[in-house]
Amino acid sequence: MSTRANPSSIALPFLVATAGIALFSVMDAVMKHLALAIGAYNAIFWRNLAGAAFGGLAWLGAGGRWPAREVMRIHLIRGAISSVMAILFFWGLARVPLAQGVALAFVAPLIALYLAALILKEQISRRAVFASLFGFAGVLVILAAQAEADLGPEALKGSLAILGSAMFYAYNIILMRQQAQVAKPLEIAFFQSAIVSLCFLTAAPFLAAFPPAEELGGVFAGAVLAFGSLMLLSWAYARAEAQYLAPVEYTAFIWAVLLGALVFAEPVRPLTIVGAAMIVAACLFAARKRPAPVADVEAAL
Repeated sequence: MSTRANPSSIALPFLVATAGIALFSVMDAVMKHLALAIGAYNAIFWRNLAGAAFGGLAWLGAGGRWPAREVMRIHLIRGAISSVMAILFFWGLARVPLAQGVALAFVAPLIALYLAALILKEQISRRAVFASLFGFAGVLVILAAQAEADLGPEALKGSLAILGSAMFYAYNIILMRQQAQVAKPLEIAFFQSAIVSLCFLTAAPFLAAFPPAEELGGVFAGAVLAFGSLMLLSWAYARAEAQYLAPVEYTAFIWAVLLGALVFAEPVRPLTIVGAAMIVAACLFAARKRPAPVADVEAAL
């Protein structure tokens, strides 16, 4: 695999990653509904099982081959991290408003910036740091708005679970970048769903219950949305450094506000809108920066 400078801006990877986050946000709303209806464990287990079946057919149909040992190691690590991240996040999301849950998860991109420097040896630009700090300030404004509401002890437990999930998700962002440089999007999406399914399968004899017929459509929709999001994000992270794409995560809040209001009738407070505007401004500011040289992965993808 050769290395050369990429002369194009990060505009296209940024837009593709934004689309991936949009799909992921809709999936969050579907999963919140499923977590309330059938429990967080069953929502995640059946969604990933459906995703593994769908992704496996697509991967094999495209001529997929078993990955090399080092690549498989990355798949396994990310799958295990994602399993813990998912159960904490969706358990918590069933106990807090959608917008608040997504806002709490926004600590992950901020942590990911510095993990990118530590693990990937990326040079962190002042623009990227400023954008993430400004975006995180927007998150604090949102949390101030949410603090005005009396949500009770269950919401506190849910918030703590989501913060724990965010710690795992920060590392997941870095793994996404590493994984995208050595594997095709179809392979990534399939192994992600398959490995998470295997992790959750260990508890299936004690916790698994087949979803009722009226929830099967939600399970299938969640699987397709998650698969599509993984494909888009894998494509984007193969073409731009994690530090430049991390602020894209903040756009999830805009979707959370809309879906929370439309699907779950959750109110939107004025400070929440102010925080969202700060997040959008941070993302636009970060998107103007051109990336450093990256690996030429076009032949692999």
